[in-house]
Amino acid sequence: MNIHEYQAKEILAEYGVKIAEGGLAYSVVEATQRAREIDGDVWVVKAQIHSGARGKAGGIKICRTHAEVEKAAEELLGKNLVTNQTGPAGKTCSRLYIEAGTSIAKEMYLSFMIDRTSERVIMVGSAQGGMEIEKLAETNPEAIIKIYIEPAVGLQDFQARKMAFALNIDTAQLNHAIKTIKGCYRTLRDLDANILEINPLVLTTNNEIIALDAKMAFDENALFRRHKIAELRDNSQVDSREVAAAEVGLSYVGLDGDIGCMINGAGLAMATMDMIKLAGGEPANFLDVGGGASAERTEKAFRLVLADANVKAMLVNIFAGINRCDWIAEGVVHAVKNIDMKVPLVVRLSGTNVEEGRRIIADSGLPIITADTLADAAEKVVRARNEVVAKEG
Repeated sequence: MNIHEYQAKEILAEYGVKIAEGGLAYSVVEATQRAREIDGDVWVVKAQIHSGARGKAGGIKICRTHAEVEKAAEELLGKNLVTNQTGPAGKTCSRLYIEAGTSIAKEMYLSFMIDRTSERVIMVGSAQGGMEIEKLAETNPEAIIKIYIEPAVGLQDFQARKMAFALNIDTAQLNHAIKTIKGCYRTLRDLDANILEINPLVLTTNNEIIALDAKMAFDENALFRRHKIAELRDNSQVDSREVAAAEVGLSYVGLDGDIGCMINGAGLAMATMDMIKLAGGEPANFLDVGGGASAERTEKAFRLVLADANVKAMLVNIFAGINRCDWIAEGVVHAVKNIDMKVPLVVRLSGTNVEEGRRIIADSGLPIITADTLADAAEKVVRARNEVVAKEG
């Protein structure tokens, strides 16, 4: 789960990380008022969307008068910002963060994330901040330092000092830098965050170290014990289909293809999407209905997949272990009759009571295309999709 920049900064401030003075605004009037409340003669108006590279998309504006703040707020509120992270659909800005301008002497990069390969936390830093870390990794990989942290031990002082020296921090600011680095680590550890990124972390002309931007993402599987974090979710920044799926207990991720998928088990879902691509198609979604695919749950999954107007064909691929194929087949037949499907449907069943499940589908009289193997199912659904596209053309 992602959160907004201002939310991440509020959390970091609780852990001793210094941030610039700022305030949240939902309207032009509020934006102007926030600027009046903040001392200084320079303000930064920042669009709050779940994406990086906002500056390149025009989502960050530097203002030197209250009139400029008002104009910037008018331009940004309600605007759809498209960045290299949002995809072509973009994300709509519904709130702004008005922040005091900062006199920057040096920009740095600092992040913490879970490295599943090493099963440790990795701290990444660079004395060259303010730019995309991916580009820096390509052009100057030596400028990036990585330090692995053993979770059972935690971040050690010598590791924090090593990172501070790598960021070219002067000895006069060394203690402040170590406090900032350790505060960031505690934030990640204490709140079950997957990633914490500060880009840039700046040294001001007043010799202060400030988190000028902040990005945090959290492990959704741990939100049950992080109620305050869960309350920070902004559903307007999330695919509406994913929100609807979460409400009924389904795991759904929207994709850019046009072949809808309903599958039980994450591994089988991944394999099915790979087979669809191998057959020349593009999956429209990842949908894991889990082990309890009852008739009602199956119908909800169908409606969720078909809510995507881009879907030209649908594939149901079920391996019944705890479940039974005859239960699944009954659910599919029930869903198709209730929904009145307009797109081709391919169903592949395997596992417990598979023969009975196939019989139920065959006797239903519905135009359901059946398949015996995963490869066969992928080829048939791609063929059905191509026929639909050809007719539309």
